[in-house]
Amino acid sequence: MLDGPLLADWLPVSVSALIFLVVAAGVAGWVDAVVGGGGLIQLPALVIGVPKDVATPFILGTNKLSSFAGTLSASWVYLRRIRVQLVLLVPLVAGAFAGSAVGAALSRYVPRELLTPIVLVAVVAVAIYTLLKPKMGLHHEPRHESRAAIVWRSALIGLVVGFYDGILGPGTGSFFVILLVAVLGYGFLQASVNAKIANLTTNLAALLVYGVHGEILLLLAVVMAAANMTGGFIGARMATRNGSGFVRIVFLVVLSILVVKLAWDTFVQFAPA
Repeated sequence: MLDGPLLADWLPVSVSALIFLVVAAGVAGWVDAVVGGGGLIQLPALVIGVPKDVATPFILGTNKLSSFAGTLSASWVYLRRIRVQLVLLVPLVAGAFAGSAVGAALSRYVPRELLTPIVLVAVVAVAIYTLLKPKMGLHHEPRHESRAAIVWRSALIGLVVGFYDGILGPGTGSFFVILLVAVLGYGFLQASVNAKIANLTTNLAALLVYGVHGEILLLLAVVMAAANMTGGFIGARMATRNGSGFVRIVFLVVLSILVVKLAWDTFVQFAPA
């Protein structure tokens, strides 16, 4: 936790921690809007900035409310500027919601220490695959003209990534993006639009759970949500203005951060005491 007296019972952080969390939320909103992965910034910031006696579900609930607001802001900008295909979006969102629910239900039974190294290998493979195909995703060239092919492939992507989001979570938006690019031939920019809306669905599902149980630091979440929305608005405008090449660069940077985080988590889990 950052040092300093707490502001109040209803805002249990110091002034320095509040400034730190607002900045982190803004940056996370920007990253999440462009390519996903804002949780890699915002969630660790909350762990650092909030007192250690605050229960973990309150940190997760606060993070989800802020993330949901930022994703909503970015989705609004994207939808105003880029056309989406409902034949892809509807099954993608439905699959994401179902997969997230199943993943969340099973998360208590699956040891996270087994999942982290598996995801690390997957992220490294995705990064290498993207680097070896420099033209992939720079142009929007959908591969499947058949409605049936689009529906079942997008539903499967939603189920797989939604399940991952429910059971573990880091980098969910990035996984949505790369699968839409690699499997369906979407450009990075068009993939980001659909990834945002799918991720909005998984965030909403989790947010409802935390909200029902009252596990949100409401005032802190609202302040961070405003910053996250601002970052999301700016990020989405930059992405739509600069195109898929810009999104691809940010995607690779986020993957690099994710690799470092997962590698560290794996080291901590398996390092001798």
